[in-house]
Amino acid sequence: MSLRNPVARTRIFLAAAFCSFAALLSGCGQDKTWDLVNITGIVSPLAFVLTDDTGRHVTAETYRGRIVMLYFGYTHCPDVCPTTLATLSQALSKLGAAADKVRILFVTVDPQRDTPPLLKRYAEAFGPEFIGLRTDDPALRQLVKRYRVTYSLGKPDAHGNYEATHSSAVFIFDDKGKARLMAESSSSAAAIAHDVQQLIGGA
Repeated sequence: MSLRNPVARTRIFLAAAFCSFAALLSGCGQDKTWDLVNITGIVSPLAFVLTDDTGRHVTAETYRGRIVMLYFGYTHCPDVCPTTLATLSQALSKLGAAADKVRILFVTVDPQRDTPPLLKRYAEAFGPEFIGLRTDDPALRQLVKRYRVTYSLGKPDAHGNYEATHSSAVFIFDDKGKARLMAESSSSAAAIAHDVQQLIGGA
């Protein structure tokens, strides 16, 4: 991957930014209680006004009372997004009936292409607990800034296709909307299920 390629440079920048953020959180949040990174008191509570994949306007209050996993990506993502969402789906399968107490919110960083119907088809492929959400600028930029998420859209080619790069953290909130944990791309389904089960139990 040549550093002269602007997409490559952007990916390296985003990776470095995410690693720095993850290192900060890891240093502040080491806790033997959890397999994931403890972000209690470090990341802002769940708050947003978005449109879901049915076209309905929703807020964080819509999902109050459930454990929420918040992930930013896009449906045309060739690798990181489907891999991460598949891992989250596997984690939910380990929870059994308790999975109904969890919602996974997939916020697109590519609202130009990710329409509600497309988001719905994409999210539902991973399970009924997955919900696609979208908004347009500047609301999207304000939201990613709130959670220190980075993303960049590439320059369209002759056919209008383009790549997007984005950080890959999954933020996990308790049933009151408080940020509690962060899963990284290396986090296993077992680790995620273990910690989410504890949150469901009131930890």
